[in-house]
Amino acid sequence: MEIKTDFLIIGTGIAGLTYALKVSPYGSVAIVTKKDKKESNTNYAQGGIAAVVDPSDSFESHIEDTLTAGAGLCKEDVVRMVVTEGPQRVQDLINWGVPFSTRNIGRKKTYDLGREGGHSRRRILHAGDLTGREVERILIKKVSECPNITMYENHFCIDLITAKKLGMINVQKNVCCGAYVLDSKTGEVHTFISKVTLLATGGAGKTYLYTTNPDISTGDGIAAAYRAGARISNMEFIQFHPTCVYHPIAKNFLISEAVRGEGAILRRKDGSPLMEKYHPLKDLAPRDVVARAIDRELKKSGDDCVFLDITHRRSNFIRKRFPNIYAKCLTFNINMSTEPIPVVPAAHYICGGVVTDWFGESNITGLFASGEVACTGLHGANRLASNSLLEALVFAHRSAVQSVQQVDRRSWPKVKIPPWDPGKATDIDESVVISQNWDEIRRLMWNYVGIVRSTKRLERAWRRYTLLRKEIAEYYWNFKIHPDLIELRNIATVAGLIIDCALKRKESRGLHYTIDYPDKVARLAKKDTVVQIRPRKSAVLGKGVSGTKARKKCKPASFSLFSSVRKEDI
Repeated sequence: MEIKTDFLIIGTGIAGLTYALKVSPYGSVAIVTKKDKKESNTNYAQGGIAAVVDPSDSFESHIEDTLTAGAGLCKEDVVRMVVTEGPQRVQDLINWGVPFSTRNIGRKKTYDLGREGGHSRRRILHAGDLTGREVERILIKKVSECPNITMYENHFCIDLITAKKLGMINVQKNVCCGAYVLDSKTGEVHTFISKVTLLATGGAGKTYLYTTNPDISTGDGIAAAYRAGARISNMEFIQFHPTCVYHPIAKNFLISEAVRGEGAILRRKDGSPLMEKYHPLKDLAPRDVVARAIDRELKKSGDDCVFLDITHRRSNFIRKRFPNIYAKCLTFNINMSTEPIPVVPAAHYICGGVVTDWFGESNITGLFASGEVACTGLHGANRLASNSLLEALVFAHRSAVQSVQQVDRRSWPKVKIPPWDPGKATDIDESVVISQNWDEIRRLMWNYVGIVRSTKRLERAWRRYTLLRKEIAEYYWNFKIHPDLIELRNIATVAGLIIDCALKRKESRGLHYTIDYPDKVARLAKKDTVVQIRPRKSAVLGKGVSGTKARKKCKPASFSLFSSVRKEDI
């Protein structure tokens, strides 16, 4: 089935939903989400949104904290723009009804601002310890009330459709025309044709064995954009959250950095404080420092975990400030008011992604990206805590402004977009192949491309990855499209990008730490790792070439460190 829409949004987190509300007065909007509409990384964000709303705070302070965390790789003009526009975008959420926590100071009510690692002062707006869930709840409600927005749940983006893949070789710049989308319930592949497309698919935490992310975080947007010819940057910078609950049934439950912001102390098994010798800010050090410190302590001691202790705070305060975390820990038989919480680091956030300009647009005209899927220049080599939701809000707004202007002047593609053709592909006969490869990639990434890296381990990871890539490609050729197969293909793509970028950066900076190059290299400051695929002419759709075949026929990745934009072969 062919579906035409002015605006196509892939993903239902804070970025996608905010963008939808902003553009809906100007045209038809289709939102594609591969699971339930409420399932997103936003929904799991406990901490909050960093913004300068306290009169005693300043933009310069927030900017300085962000630049310090970014380890010399942030784009200062982008940081300044996001920080200064942030309060306006937070006000949008307040106007829509997001109930940020408040407290009374005398007769005056003010926002109850939290503090997290890397911040020099309290500036985190939060809604208890369920900020993401509250934001998502309000945005879903607003979107459901808008007649111009149609939501397609359980619909999975397979690949983006671009002008050059359609054979429009006379276009000066590649243009995104929509996407092929799988209806997971019926197995039918729909052709979504759009004037503007926004990727808001979140991150790729499931590329790693241990992660704080939900199961949906398989790097779908980054992988699809890369296959379409978008520039991808800084994939070596994977943020590991220092404090994920260590428990057999906890799976991916993290303990918000806000707990340390309220005075929690990381301790070794013997009860001694851990962070004193690693950083002047101790337990409020940036996340990369804390994660590496825990990793080093565990390797040295052989222990399974360290412990996060906030038992010195009053029980009533803990239950009121962290009701969700407190209740969840009780389900693991952990009373955080009377005993320390066992914690370990876990993959949490990708600072790299689809390269965008100030308005969230990629090098492919009409293809925008916002949220964790994007690399805007805000985070640099390490994201400052609670800057992620802020970035998503600001860039969703700016992308909406630019998108509305493009919709007014863009027409529908002048060539026929062929429907998806499965060719001779058959139904999947052995799902165990998918689960085996999925598990192997995640273990490979955890063991060889983790918190602390080495050239030897990275090279070993690359050799094994190349074999897995061939196996997955062969499987992808032979069998019909299925959500599990698409996700496997995507995490394999993202894993390859991370490994290769990590091998190319011959220094340690921010979240990328390698024992072979333990220091920063001054000449590499402000230098991004940029990768981009160059598809062959045989990747062009149309002219009798089916969509199924076209999606296969691309060269292996052509990687280059610090490269300029490359012209495609077609």
